[in-house]
Amino acid sequence: MSGEGSGAPPRKPLGRTGMEITRVGFGAWAIGGGGWAFAWGNQDDDDSVRAIRHAVERGVNWIDTAAVYGLGHSEEVVARAVRDIPADERPYVFTKCGLVWDEGDPSAAPRRVGAPESIRRECEASLRRLGVEAIDLYQMHWPADDGTPLEEYWGALARLKEEGKARAIGLSNHTVEQLEAAERVAHVDTLQPHFSAISRESARELAWCAEHGTGTIVYSPMQSGLLTGAFTAERAARLSDDDWRSRSPDFTGEGLERNLALAAALRPVAARHGTTVASVAVAWTLAWPGCTAAIVGARSPGQVDGWIPAASLRLTDADLDEIAEAIRRTGAGSGPERP
Repeated sequence: MSGEGSGAPPRKPLGRTGMEITRVGFGAWAIGGGGWAFAWGNQDDDDSVRAIRHAVERGVNWIDTAAVYGLGHSEEVVARAVRDIPADERPYVFTKCGLVWDEGDPSAAPRRVGAPESIRRECEASLRRLGVEAIDLYQMHWPADDGTPLEEYWGALARLKEEGKARAIGLSNHTVEQLEAAERVAHVDTLQPHFSAISRESARELAWCAEHGTGTIVYSPMQSGLLTGAFTAERAARLSDDDWRSRSPDFTGEGLERNLALAAALRPVAARHGTTVASVAVAWTLAWPGCTAAIVGARSPGQVDGWIPAASLRLTDADLDEIAEAIRRTGAGSGPERP
């Protein structure tokens, strides 16, 4: 894996998978482009490729994508970005299954499907798009709502691991109770929960993972842009109709006001450390004992440079107290306010 050397982000073991990953990884949701239910709007694929390669050059050694991002397009862009990188310098690529879209109506919300034969088809399709023989980490994106019991879809992922199609398997957006049920079938290598200073409800799942040797990669630590320090009410008002955020209560009305007030409260902390608000927001998630690493999106090399420092930033007790007080004062989000 690339990234050893001066200035590279620090690494941490990803549970018991045998992988050591940088404490920040490249999130490939937005680069899937437009034209689907949870798109961020149209993207320039060349910019996306440059962003990924720049992250790898800066030492980031993993990319998180999913089949559903851009309805296969994100995986294709990731494959294009990494294919010319020498094998011993290539980043790990993590992807997900369980969200199945309607080819005839790409704007419809994907269905949460857990049927084992569907998961196998998805895996084969991802292997083709990524151009690999094995997926480094294969994750169930959401609990299934097609009637498939958790034990069945988790068993399907475990079989893919046994067959060598996946090196490690994980769950995303699953509760402690669901993790317990899965662990009785096969070890949960990783969990990917939503976690940020605004969305803090997954603290319980992080604690479970710390106790069970399960790695965690949290997503949206900057709450989809709200905690970057660059987001404004005016920008929220200009979000295009094909950007899912334009329909989110976090980006409108009182929710937006509270969230932007919390982002502003992070500025003094960033100033003390000589860094960005974005880095403070990401470092806050990394300060939680159960958090292995954070997924951070980027659509340009410049955005990558904005969050790389977060991997090495250590917030002090005083910083964490100040942020907790700001969370209480602004009323942003819900969940525990401090590691």
